[in-house]
Amino acid sequence: MHCAVIYGGTGFIGSFFSRFLLEQKVVEKVYLVDVEPLDRKASAFRRALVSSCDKLEVVIADVRQPIGWVPAESVELIANFAAVHREPGHEDFEYYETNLLGAENVCAWAERVGCKRLIFTSSISPYGPSEAVKDERSLPVPATAYGGSKLAAEKIHQVWQARDDANRRLVIVRPGVVFGPGEGGNVSRLIKAVLHRYFFYMGNRGTRKAGVYVKELCSAMWWVLQQQEAKGEHLSLFNMSMNPGPSIEDYVETVCKVAGVKRAVAAVPYPLLLTAAYAIDAIAKPLRISHPFSPVRIRKLVRSNNILPTYLVENGYPYQYTLESAFADWKQSCPQEWQ
Repeated sequence: MHCAVIYGGTGFIGSFFSRFLLEQKVVEKVYLVDVEPLDRKASAFRRALVSSCDKLEVVIADVRQPIGWVPAESVELIANFAAVHREPGHEDFEYYETNLLGAENVCAWAERVGCKRLIFTSSISPYGPSEAVKDERSLPVPATAYGGSKLAAEKIHQVWQARDDANRRLVIVRPGVVFGPGEGGNVSRLIKAVLHRYFFYMGNRGTRKAGVYVKELCSAMWWVLQQQEAKGEHLSLFNMSMNPGPSIEDYVETVCKVAGVKRAVAAVPYPLLLTAAYAIDAIAKPLRISHPFSPVRIRKLVRSNNILPTYLVENGYPYQYTLESAFADWKQSCPQEWQ
């Protein structure tokens, strides 16, 4: 009997990828290794996704420490999704502590159990902020602790693969914003802001944001691994985004179309909105009040992440979702997140 092991497995991507592997009959069982079980912070949709399948088993382990647990089954595939990733939300050292030590410990564990196939989710953050178009051939210039830690983690995984280049296969994916049911991140916040009439343009209608539906990401990761095996390759690094990445206006208009609403979205000067965000944050932070108007998030909304998925395009990846069909599938799967 074969199994897959997903580090960061109870997270957003891990929950979906585990079900994907079982539905595709890649393995008979999937272990979801995480620092804690699904808690109240996880969406009801994600909790149901994990708890409703008896072929999924949660294992508690901290990737910042050497991993002692070993499954009884032969490990067919390891996916390393464990990361500290939210920006803002963490101190600089926390990104490096989890993302670097996690890479080292997961790779050491892969060597220990003799697994030859590993998928690692990096990020587009290593490219750094830029209005220029970037693809896999672009030089990474990370500007944040998150981006720097992810780039270093990529290298750690590459060293693991190079130690047995003839037999080990490694897929590194750099996704843009990943969205879908139970996400609770930037796109979820944008949907709620548009539907509840507190989203404003600030000179950023044409700002491009590389993004991908979580189900598309799962399909692409597995497809790239299959391409490796068909072509006799052993290392692949690819960007994951729709092509081209949608603009802010594309996201807003598609939300309205899928939700069946009309919204006249006002334009507000960026400096005014940023000043208001700092004022709200100054009041909310001491009181520990959560709010969607973080200055960091406001600044992100005017910066393009114009990342091209050149690897997928050149190799003929068959995209399954458009932005509209992805949002429609999300709304059908989890309508309460579209209210």
